[in-house]
Amino acid sequence: WGLLLLAAALGATAAARCPAPCVCDNLRAHVLCLNGSLTAIPDTIPELTRKLDLRGNSFMVIPAGAFLATPYLTHLDLQHCKVERLEEGAFRGLGRLVYLNLASNGIALLYQESLDGLFSLQQLILEGNRIEEIQPGAFGHLGSLTVLDLRANALVYLPDMVFQGLQVLRWLRLSHNALHVLGTEAFAALPALRRLSLDHNELQALPGEALARLDGATRLDLGHNPITYVAEEALAMASLRHLFLDHASLQDVAPDAFARSPQLRILDLRENQLQGLPPLAGAGGLVRVSLDGNPLLCSCLLRPFHKWLARARVQAEGACAAPPALRGRSLNSLKSPEMRCSRLWPPPSPPAPPEQPRAASSRQCPRGCVCSPDIHHGSCENRDLREIPRDFPEDTRLLDLRRNLFRTVPPDAFPGLKELVSLHLQGCSIRVLHPGALRGLGSLLYLYLADNHLSTLAAAAFEGAPQLAYLDLDHNAFTRVPAGTFRLLPNLISLRLQHNAIGELAEGDLAGARGLRWLYLAGNAIRHIAPTALAPTKMLEKLQLEGNHLSEVPTAALQGLPALSELKLSQNPIKHMGDSVFLPVASSLQHLYLDNMGLEWISPQAFTGLGPKIRSLYLESNKMTNIPDMSNFTGLEILNLQDVPFHCDCQLLPLHRWINKLNLCVGATCGSPAEAHGVKVKLSTTFQTCPGWGQGEAGETNPKKTKAASKPRKKKRSGKSPARGVSKTRA
Repeated sequence: WGLLLLAAALGATAAARCPAPCVCDNLRAHVLCLNGSLTAIPDTIPELTRKLDLRGNSFMVIPAGAFLATPYLTHLDLQHCKVERLEEGAFRGLGRLVYLNLASNGIALLYQESLDGLFSLQQLILEGNRIEEIQPGAFGHLGSLTVLDLRANALVYLPDMVFQGLQVLRWLRLSHNALHVLGTEAFAALPALRRLSLDHNELQALPGEALARLDGATRLDLGHNPITYVAEEALAMASLRHLFLDHASLQDVAPDAFARSPQLRILDLRENQLQGLPPLAGAGGLVRVSLDGNPLLCSCLLRPFHKWLARARVQAEGACAAPPALRGRSLNSLKSPEMRCSRLWPPPSPPAPPEQPRAASSRQCPRGCVCSPDIHHGSCENRDLREIPRDFPEDTRLLDLRRNLFRTVPPDAFPGLKELVSLHLQGCSIRVLHPGALRGLGSLLYLYLADNHLSTLAAAAFEGAPQLAYLDLDHNAFTRVPAGTFRLLPNLISLRLQHNAIGELAEGDLAGARGLRWLYLAGNAIRHIAPTALAPTKMLEKLQLEGNHLSEVPTAALQGLPALSELKLSQNPIKHMGDSVFLPVASSLQHLYLDNMGLEWISPQAFTGLGPKIRSLYLESNKMTNIPDMSNFTGLEILNLQDVPFHCDCQLLPLHRWINKLNLCVGATCGSPAEAHGVKVKLSTTFQTCPGWGQGEAGETNPKKTKAASKPRKKKRSGKSPARGVSKTRA
């Protein structure tokens, strides 16, 4: 009885402290604050809370010690919270946390102490952020982690020892990034890894040396990479059983390519450019080879492979593409005499073997700097330097020169650093980047120039750095996009020009940026975007224009962007939204931000063309009283209608009905008439006088359904109660 009384007392205390926008389930110690307008972590969450769901808020930054008041948390969900930065020590004190979901935010960089204190964490979800770079040591405190999800970020490079400390990690998910450089020791510290997902990246060769460190991995996903050839003994993974190389660009596979992976059972080579395969020597355990979707030439050249299949008892999936007499025939149905040699197509020649790595440099570290030869890093951060130091080791891959006083970057500033991948020059008072400043940096992928005083850039400044993929120019003094700069950067993927003073986006500004995927222009003074300004960027996926001076949706400029999936127009003074304004990107758009604009009127046809592909729509903090029909937005995961003064009359009845059917918390409230002010649209009784009321209304507003729902159930339906509970809680 004492324990029960104590539990009751704690429950009463928790109930008293539940933050106003949230719903607290004291019995299960759960707190839900979904799709609200929270801008800071509430400090009145009950101390004993174990599961905290904060999805769909607007935190931007998670400060140090943000959750010190809730030390018993085991599950924390921060999806879709517009988080851009995790301060060092943000999760300190959460020693019991086992699940952390930070998916679909704007996190760009993980520092060494960002995840400090999470020593019990088992699952970390960072999918759908814009993480460009991970510093070694970022995961060093996560000794209990078993699943790390980094899908759909902006990673190009993985440095050596980047996953150090993840001793029990079993699944590493790196799909849908832009990886094309892996350090040879990138996976060296993952002794327990069983599954590695590297599909949908930009790997041009099988990274055999990096993968050889994974002795225990049993499944490797490498599909959807532009790999053209698998060389001799390219893969040495002692425990590998499942290998996926589907939808690549394979033209040839060496006979002994998998000889050092003796446990291999399943080999998936679907949808490549293979005309055939040789007998796969050493792959004695192979059970199935999938070759569907390849242009197989079933001539005498294929006989050795066909005989090997029968001898080794390997099941093959695939069909002939040529000669015409055998087109469509499955490999298993062929007989050797049918594979004739009347026409011999010469097999493709394998590419030349890669260069052997050069010996490490004997150059010493510059005075006052710190060089780490084990991870190939050099750092002179915040040393009050006036000139860029030289004589770093030639194998340096990351160079951190932040917070010095260089003012200019002279020509040939980084001699001998041919292997440099990441260069940090933030906060160095730089006003001029001279032509040839980056000459010789042929491996450079990341260049950080934020928080300087740059107002212009000469294209020649980037001469000698053709691989550059990420360029960060945030918080400088640009009044226009530096036109012509990108012609020497054919591999540029991400361009950040946020918080400058750019007034317009003109024709030709982005000429040469044909591979650009992410363009960040938030916090400028852009009033106009020329109809052809974005024309060179046909691969653009994310366009962020929030916090500018646009007075209308730049519909004409969105023409010719077939891959655009995210558009941010928040905090622009767009008062009216006309017909079909998003039609040019309707077939690809998934995330649309229209919040905090002072929007007063939206045409009923404004969303023409948009539909099931839309996953998140932000309309909070506007002034319109109605919104268009969105009944075909069936894929919505996030819908935010907070702080919109809806006029709850009969014209809003379709919205009321639609919201009642959604399993989402949308935050819509009535602004008028007076008797409904402040009442949730979902619960307002003003609709009960409307024609057609009562036909198909939700249970909570239909008396008959309410009465029926109050009767005890005769049978327990397994598996459905939790779903009903979640729906009711969200409602």
